Amino acid sequence: QVQLKESGGGLVQAGGSLRLSCAASGRTFSTYAMGWFRQAPGKEREFVANIGWRGVTTYYADSVKGRFTISRDNAKNTVYLQMNSLKPEDTAAYYCAADTRHYSAGYYYPNEYDYWGQGTQVTVSS
Repeated sequence: QVQLKESGGGLVQAGGSLRLSCAASGRTFSTYAMGWFRQAPGKEREFVANIGWRGVTTYYADSVKGRFTISRDNAKNTVYLQMNSLKPEDTAAYYCAADTRHYSAGYYYPNEYDYWGQGTQVTVSS
């Protein structure tokens, strides 16, 4: 079992930055991959970024590449999403997810992740 809790969302102007955090508890954090997804109203949940168990391998959606950075601190059982140069189209609820079936990153579909946080809202004003 893994419990996840996101924090750090909020309202920011276009061009601004936010850092999301996701604290994990339960199963040993350093034994599985983690991901961030987002879901805007009326849209399907979409992949944002993921990171392998050691924090070395990362993948990003094309829409956030170069602007967002995923990282993890296994000593703190926390994964982060640094979001820079935010755009109004980044507005969504952001969810962290644990993929306890894999050590490595590279899995992009929500059904490949077995534990989810409750989400944190990010709103970018123009």
